[in-house]
Amino acid sequence: MTVLITGGAGYIGSHCGVAFLEAGYDIVVIDNLSNSSDVSLQRIEAITGQKVPCEIADIRDQSKLEEILVKHKCSAVVHFAGLKAVGESTKMPLAYYENNVVGTHRLLSAMANTGVKQMIFSSSATVYGEPQFLPLTEDHPTSAVNPYGRTKLMIEEMLGDVAASDPAWRFGILRYFNPVGAHLSGQIGENPLGVPNNLMPFITQVADGRREQLSVFGNDYDTRDGTGIRDYIHVTDLVEGHLRAHEVLASGSAPSNCFAVNLGTGNGYSVLEMVRAFERASNKEIRYAFAPRRDGDVAECYANTELAEKVLDWKADRDLDAMCRDTWNWVCKNPRGYETSAD
Repeated sequence: MTVLITGGAGYIGSHCGVAFLEAGYDIVVIDNLSNSSDVSLQRIEAITGQKVPCEIADIRDQSKLEEILVKHKCSAVVHFAGLKAVGESTKMPLAYYENNVVGTHRLLSAMANTGVKQMIFSSSATVYGEPQFLPLTEDHPTSAVNPYGRTKLMIEEMLGDVAASDPAWRFGILRYFNPVGAHLSGQIGENPLGVPNNLMPFITQVADGRREQLSVFGNDYDTRDGTGIRDYIHVTDLVEGHLRAHEVLASGSAPSNCFAVNLGTGNGYSVLEMVRAFERASNKEIRYAFAPRRDGDVAECYANTELAEKVLDWKADRDLDAMCRDTWNWVCKNPRGYETSAD
């Protein structure tokens, strides 16, 4: 059984490749390398001892997708490919709709034409919008508040419509909270290009001296220390959730042919708690300064994970210290990401 991993050279996609190979699956990666590095594929091979077939292509190229699905005898898809920065999406909405929504439409069309009818989709907690209650359950109303989140929600609705049209389709929609961490080996990890969009890479760049300080956006929220609280999940736990979702769909034991579950820990950590945890892991001071709140940020956001535990028999088990320790190990071994590595 060969699994096609779109965006498989990226942060989460590369970790997913390791998980699937170690579980005995054959994989093929498709990536246009617009926001990733093929060095990650070499690292996957080093970790697993297995060759990683890779097709450099764009998911908007339907004919190429069909060629790849047939050539590699694919039976399922794990779909990561797409643009993913909330702030950028507000400035480039058309690019986000084209890459994420149109790209997924082309992928589904290619799957339909080649008889491949199983997909795990990389969605996001941004589909919930402003939390009306916490922790967030899967039946919380959906109302994305930015173009990135809306593309994820549109794709979820597309998958639901396709599943309703034909019971042979099988979709697992995984709503991520905040992936952090790196592979235990330190060989693959988050490698942001340019200015990071997420908290953890910013913290690491202060720790290793690339940035002078961290800007903490808002210290007047109604939280335990005034800073925003989020649910962070170790990337290794996250991809193990993908593996379980794939197995549940393939076995026919899913609750329906299109289901959505949260992938988080159920615990919320504030910005300052993340800073303190990373200081412990790195033995470095993380300098920071408070800045005004950002538009669209909420005070708290964390998951209810009971449905994932029930449906997938999965639960995140790596704690915050492990998230920070593994991130720092990756940074120390790869001080400039995939561009260079430490001797």
